[in-house]
Amino acid sequence: MPHEPLEAVLFDMDGTLVDTERLWWQTVERIAARIGRPLTGADQPEVLGRPVEHTAAWLARVTGTPTAEIADELHREFAERVRTGIVPRPGALDLLEALARDGTPTALVTASPREVADTVLDALGADRFAVSVTADDTERTKPHPDPYLAACRALDVDPTRCVAVEDTGTGVSSAEAAGCAVLAVPSLAPIDAAPGRTVVASLVGVTPQELRAMLTQAAPPYELRVMTWNLWHGGTKVDDHRAKQLKIILETGVDVVGLQETSGTAAQELAEALGWYHHRAGENLGVISRHPITAALGDPDVGFYGAAGARIRISPAHEVDVWTAHLDYTPYGPYEAAFDKLPAAVLITHEETRLAQMRHILRRIADSADDSRPVVLVGDFNTPSHLDRPDVGWPVTMTAEEAGLGDSYREAHPDPVAEPGHTWSPVHVVHEDGSGRPEPQDRIDYVLHRGLTVLDSTTFVSGTPHPWPDVAGNDWPSDHAAVITTFALHSSGLHGA
Repeated sequence: MPHEPLEAVLFDMDGTLVDTERLWWQTVERIAARIGRPLTGADQPEVLGRPVEHTAAWLARVTGTPTAEIADELHREFAERVRTGIVPRPGALDLLEALARDGTPTALVTASPREVADTVLDALGADRFAVSVTADDTERTKPHPDPYLAACRALDVDPTRCVAVEDTGTGVSSAEAAGCAVLAVPSLAPIDAAPGRTVVASLVGVTPQELRAMLTQAAPPYELRVMTWNLWHGGTKVDDHRAKQLKIILETGVDVVGLQETSGTAAQELAEALGWYHHRAGENLGVISRHPITAALGDPDVGFYGAAGARIRISPAHEVDVWTAHLDYTPYGPYEAAFDKLPAAVLITHEETRLAQMRHILRRIADSADDSRPVVLVGDFNTPSHLDRPDVGWPVTMTAEEAGLGDSYREAHPDPVAEPGHTWSPVHVVHEDGSGRPEPQDRIDYVLHRGLTVLDSTTFVSGTPHPWPDVAGNDWPSDHAAVITTFALHSSGLHGA
């Protein structure tokens, strides 16, 4: 019988392969007691599965001791305990050897620093692992998905075809956010079973065949289709615009739409006609969703430019924060580049207004987010992307990327030459000033995300729109193309009732 497609097994280190989780707890326990904050069981979320920097910052907040001092002590003592006290977890070495015989690649994925990981690798045998990812190797570590995604990229495997082996809730969240099935082997704190997750008492007797079977038994991930759409003054430039908007939403099968230029009531009217939920903010922004909206995010009285968000419950175990944004359109960089021939340095300085708006939006998102709930930010940013025009470091998209938001369209279509993804403009072929100059075509509408897996992303325009000003009869009631991204949601972010 052919094997099911298990492409790799990704192992946590502390508490999973070696009995260092207790050493870590003992390390923190001793140092915390010394600085006047004895640990209790309630402190486990701040310690177990956490990198040194997180626990040090937490202890600093509750004791007033400098973070750097605590971190140095934690690093030093934990490394010493590891060097003198490494004990493999029951069944760990047997499973690694069985996977090697089976020809299944393995990786070590840990929130510990490289120094500690290399000490453990020396003891276990570094040749057992094709790849190792530590806290030093990604900008964000667990519970974010970055470490597992980095390991999968290094192995050139699909996260949804991998099993991660973890012992803490923090690690489980990280692996599941990356899209992996999870075998949980709790060490100090219990872990509940869930779709796509198997919980066992130890690794003794676990076989590659059982890990392979987990992929066929795992519940398929939820999918979420998110659309960003500038309605162009509510759609009023086109005849029967509301009926055409409804037809497009139904035909595309989207689940959530972030709207801009709603002209006040469009979000409510569309949602009521569809039997959906909606959130309106100010006169320009709205979110509509076939799934319940459980919270409104951001300023409800936002001006024409800005952002608004809604917390959407996809299932009892999945919530996603979806934000829609509209940034100022003047001065417009593509015009300045194409018509005025301004150099890159000047183009970047002229992005100051939009950059300030984006930074304000990202602060709003950070204020309402937590580590396990995915975030989607869609909108008309009125600026190109640094991923499309590398000759200019367009700062708005760079700032969003630095905040941890991935560009879903570029993830699905990495080559901007082969797949430019232009969204401005399906109706503006020549510039409106009557000069006959070609209108610069650009990608200025985005679906950004954090904590989700991109399955597909596309731009969308219905029919073949007539160019401006002969637009009244168009099937497409907008001057922008929409962007639609399909995401996979896994068992992370449990915010159910």
